[in-house]
Amino acid sequence: MNILTFAEHKRKHEKLVMVTCYDYTAARIVAQADIDMILVGDSAAMVMHGHDSTLPISTDEMAMHVRAVRRGAPKTFIVGDLPFLSYRRSQSETMDAVARLMRAGAEAVKLEGIAGNAEIIRHIVDSGVPVMGHIGLTPQSVNQLGGFRVQGVEADDRERLKREAVACQEAGCFALVLECVPETLAAEITSLLKIPTIGIGAGAETDGQVLVMHDLLGLNLDFKPKFVRRYLDGNKQWLDAFNQYASDVRSGEFPASEERYAG
Repeated sequence: MNILTFAEHKRKHEKLVMVTCYDYTAARIVAQADIDMILVGDSAAMVMHGHDSTLPISTDEMAMHVRAVRRGAPKTFIVGDLPFLSYRRSQSETMDAVARLMRAGAEAVKLEGIAGNAEIIRHIVDSGVPVMGHIGLTPQSVNQLGGFRVQGVEADDRERLKREAVACQEAGCFALVLECVPETLAAEITSLLKIPTIGIGAGAETDGQVLVMHDLLGLNLDFKPKFVRRYLDGNKQWLDAFNQYASDVRSGEFPASEERYAG
């Protein structure tokens, strides 16, 4: 996978598959799977660090996660999320954050929204760094949006999101994440753009899909929005394994003779 193949996938109507990942061990497994690309998302703030939003994570922490994932998946296309406010204060601070994620091993960066971001997207792209856009429900703006809610329901909002999608493309984004928007709107935007769309809670008509790894593996029981499909009951399987281990230790079944060193 490289920056040129994204448009090729859209042209050939071949769905793109993206999953989030944050650590070396999980990245090694993802690298063996039939997954096109990894998003090292700022969702790490919630699923790896226990925060209730994506806002607290820093650029240093994001770079740490990117480095770990790159070591585990050395040949997989990696997109690194620019964290909250890292691209809003000044051009120099933005480019410092971009440089840190790219030097950590990302092939592209992702940022949320287009209002006030068009010029910096152009500057990042002109500097040689691919940018993935993100509109709809933008978690870094959760306080301004009034919570995690579906976007683009009203007619005015639908038109605004279509304009924002085109603006992201014109600014130089190579792909666009559409989060929590009605399927009909996602389909309109997808047909409107030359760049591929990647949906999360945006229906089946986008050019690809992304899910948070912990959600699809069933590791996060506290979060089950409509758009998440759990492909594994990971919480139960992990819990069963831990409990079996504890039981085996207490009963003396672990370690068995073949698991001991003779002396």
